[in-house]
Amino acid sequence: MDRQKKGNLYLIPTPLAGNTLDKIETRQLQKVVKNTSLFLVENIRTARRFISSLKLGIEIDKLHFEVLDKNTTSKETGKLCTPLLKGQDIGIMSEAGCPGIADPGNLAVTFAHSNDIRVVPLVGPSSIFMAQMASGFNGQSFVFHGYLPIEKQKRIQAIKIIEKEARSKNQTQIFMETPYRNNQLLSDILKTCQPYTKLCIAKDVSGSNEMIKTKMIKEWRKSVPELHKVPSIFLIL
Repeated sequence: MDRQKKGNLYLIPTPLAGNTLDKIETRQLQKVVKNTSLFLVENIRTARRFISSLKLGIEIDKLHFEVLDKNTTSKETGKLCTPLLKGQDIGIMSEAGCPGIADPGNLAVTFAHSNDIRVVPLVGPSSIFMAQMASGFNGQSFVFHGYLPIEKQKRIQAIKIIEKEARSKNQTQIFMETPYRNNQLLSDILKTCQPYTKLCIAKDVSGSNEMIKTKMIKEWRKSVPELHKVPSIFLIL
């Protein structure tokens, strides 16, 4: 099948925080959303609200949404992406930020590459990369660990390994936690890491209560920020 007869897979960014649409809305994003009628999304309600906020004159009820989240299997993703083979464009949206970066979407992209379908990533915010940019840490060598173990002893062990990797390789170590467990993670970091290890905390990135600060562990111990239920990224070097 000729590539020109296939649809395009668009990776559509969404705001990281409320009332920040102006920070991500571009002409390309407007054009893609306006000309796409099928969306694979992490959360249908969030996606509908986002498209409505663009005020493009789109009748939301005429759009088709399917859920693509962390529980969607590769086989299910293939079925969801079948319209691409018939020439229909598909847009992918995560609940916040960029699809495929610590968010669902990579399975759909894998399907697209396997079927010679054009993948188009749109410019948008990623709290991970924005935190890295603002941390002052090594931007030539960094690794993202995602979520650390929930069980306390395993989490502490993971923190020790991460700190050792940062120190031995001069490599920025990036990780995150479910917002309601942020305070517990931060407490373990401050108790486990060495006093002169540097920690950057990036909370509510791009939001009205954004804070991105880099300090040594011994300095953070003197003034511990409240992170409960606030999306945050942690970086160690």
